[in-house]
Amino acid sequence: MHERIYVIGHRNPDTDSIASAIGYAAFKQATGHPEVVAAMAGTPNPQTSYILKRFNITPPVLLTDVRPRVKDVIGRTAVTANQDLTLKEALELFHAQGIRVLPVVDGKGKPQGVVSLLKLSEKYLVAGTERRRGVDASVRSLLATLNGTLVSGEDASDLLHLHLFIGAMTEESFSQRIEGYDPATLVIMTGDRPSIQRSSIESGVKILIITGGLEIDAALVALAQEQGTLILSTPYDTATAAWLIRLATPIGCFMEERFERINLRDPLDQLRLALVHSREPAILVLDDEGRLAGVATKSSLLTPLPYALILVDHNELAQAVHGAESVEILAVIDHHKLGNPATHHPITFLAAPVGSTCTLVAGQFKEHGVTISQEIAGLLLAGIMSDTIILKSPTTTEIDRAMVAWLEPLSGCNHRELGREIFSACSGFKAHPSLEKAVTADFKKFSCNGYDFGVGQVEVVGFDEFLENKDQLRYILAEIRERDGLTMAGLMVTDIHEEKTLFLADSLKDFSRLMEYPQPKQMLFELDGVMSRKKQMIPLLMRIFSAL
Repeated sequence: MHERIYVIGHRNPDTDSIASAIGYAAFKQATGHPEVVAAMAGTPNPQTSYILKRFNITPPVLLTDVRPRVKDVIGRTAVTANQDLTLKEALELFHAQGIRVLPVVDGKGKPQGVVSLLKLSEKYLVAGTERRRGVDASVRSLLATLNGTLVSGEDASDLLHLHLFIGAMTEESFSQRIEGYDPATLVIMTGDRPSIQRSSIESGVKILIITGGLEIDAALVALAQEQGTLILSTPYDTATAAWLIRLATPIGCFMEERFERINLRDPLDQLRLALVHSREPAILVLDDEGRLAGVATKSSLLTPLPYALILVDHNELAQAVHGAESVEILAVIDHHKLGNPATHHPITFLAAPVGSTCTLVAGQFKEHGVTISQEIAGLLLAGIMSDTIILKSPTTTEIDRAMVAWLEPLSGCNHRELGREIFSACSGFKAHPSLEKAVTADFKKFSCNGYDFGVGQVEVVGFDEFLENKDQLRYILAEIRERDGLTMAGLMVTDIHEEKTLFLADSLKDFSRLMEYPQPKQMLFELDGVMSRKKQMIPLLMRIFSAL
């Protein structure tokens, strides 16, 4: 189950792309899918903005890049520890939480190092004789690990470097054993052996541990206080206490201060590479403040992404939002030629040769008997008017006309009046903040016979504005062609009343001789009766590039 499913159109979205995304998201929500929301892969053009405001609809979420990030696979709160945690407590955490790496953090949640279960085992078990005798611990950690009580002396958290001896022999033999060691570094563990106890205290050992919960003579306690020897009592027998005592070492002593790290917002591919090439079993994930946000392991790469896509008004990855190839696509609603990406599972694929994707979305409401709001009905009607140029485009079908007739009473709009209103308010180059924006606002790229080319389209009422700016527009097309490595960059300027297009291009010299229309100026062509990029212009260009 995905937490969020985005219905999204193509880059440089037009009205049909955004309106169909909003409409289909509304349909899915009305049929029990609250996780489905509308999105757009680019900012709305002036026409779309006008229509959204006209029907009081909030623009959808802007998503310009859906490439998976590290944050998308890090959901579980990391198990952490501070440097004072004992080895015993750390091992209990490893076992209880089923983890292999334990991050050590400071009071602000920033990682200071990591403790790996594998490396911890190596350090603890694979050691020399002297290391087995050594104990690094504080009085506080000894009390916690041995479940002990302090009989003499004061509790302290200072780390002590001690040597452990077990008093399980005669006093004479024991005294010989500890010869050569600084008494201030000794921790003696013994049971009910008063002679060993007294000898240890008189020698000035640092710590005396009495096992089995046995009592110690009050006189010896007084002597220990005079000598400065700490006495701890533990309920464990000597064998158990001797095994546990080295687990009193703080994990700060085992911590690796050098560790792999990555940011929450880094691409998931970067994490994948890091995990493949790193010798470490895990990578710490940090937020922008340097605080620990999670722990990533190779199993993290198998975590399903929390979001997926439904594509509308396109089915080609070249036109899809950046990163779409890395995200699960659940459905496609489109009215263009097929160029769809492969999917791992069967999906809903609704495609038909109609004039507008909004026609197909409206058909879903009608077919399933789902109530449609007046605002959504008006938005879908506007989308059809925009993409079919008020039903004048050759892409217009009887299905489009039938859906317009169904939407009119539901929206409270007359389709002709709405269409004229849209194009009158938003047609021409002045509707865009700049000439470059006018060219790129609805610019789509295509490929044929090894050639890449792109075509933009601007609807106008009269060609005066275009003819005044054609030299600058020609320069803009040349820049786009060079920047994007295209064989041809072109602009369709379509007069919606005269039903005629002027096509300006920047391309190879051989291009002009293969065009089938008059050329009044260099690389400027008159295309009478041509209004549709999809059904008329692109098939013509495909034939030309197939012949080059």
